[in-house]
Amino acid sequence: MSFWPFQRRESLDPGVAKRVPPGQSLTTKWPVLTYGAVPRFNPSAWSFRCFGLVEEEQRWSWTEFNQLPRTSLTCDMHCVTHWSRLDNRFSGVSVREILARVKVKPEARYVMVHADPDYTTNLALADLDDDDTLLALEYDDQPLAPEHGGPCRLLVPKLYLWKSAKWVRGFEFLDVNPPGFWEQNGYHMHADPWTEERYSEQETHAMQQMRAEAARKLRGR
Repeated sequence: MSFWPFQRRESLDPGVAKRVPPGQSLTTKWPVLTYGAVPRFNPSAWSFRCFGLVEEEQRWSWTEFNQLPRTSLTCDMHCVTHWSRLDNRFSGVSVREILARVKVKPEARYVMVHADPDYTTNLALADLDDDDTLLALEYDDQPLAPEHGGPCRLLVPKLYLWKSAKWVRGFEFLDVNPPGFWEQNGYHMHADPWTEERYSEQETHAMQQMRAEAARKLRGR
């Protein structure tokens, strides 16, 4: 299938349309949407850390992280800016592989995801602890490109793509659910694309119109 640049959900074959959430358009391109500059990767300084409500903090160097068991995932991705991309092939370390090695305390219910340079996003532990979440290192059998989150990107395909943090560096386990970067700026705390959880209830109608206009301009490029 080839959709260039975007094809609205309503115009798709029914078999394809059922995989595309409401309000989305399908593309085979992979738009690059990044707040700020792409951080530089230094393998000797990189680490992945699990901390907070755990029995003992865990940390992996880049070498150690690459020695963890690998798994593959084919998933659909849905961006809050109204584009969707199907059948994306990734490989990396399953999030459950990490959780199995971390003794998370029973009171932990949420996770703050930390990423370079200073990005955060919040998730329910139940959404993170699933068989379709991945710490992606490769895309189509090639190292994940820096502009798409390489060397390591979190993938949570069931939620809008801002929850799939680029340049991820750690999980902080919590018993409260504070907002991350985009959540503090009006985005939804949960982000289910199938119910269009794009923005918080507190966001004004004017701001929603501004964001919708920005998305229309992006689709028109």
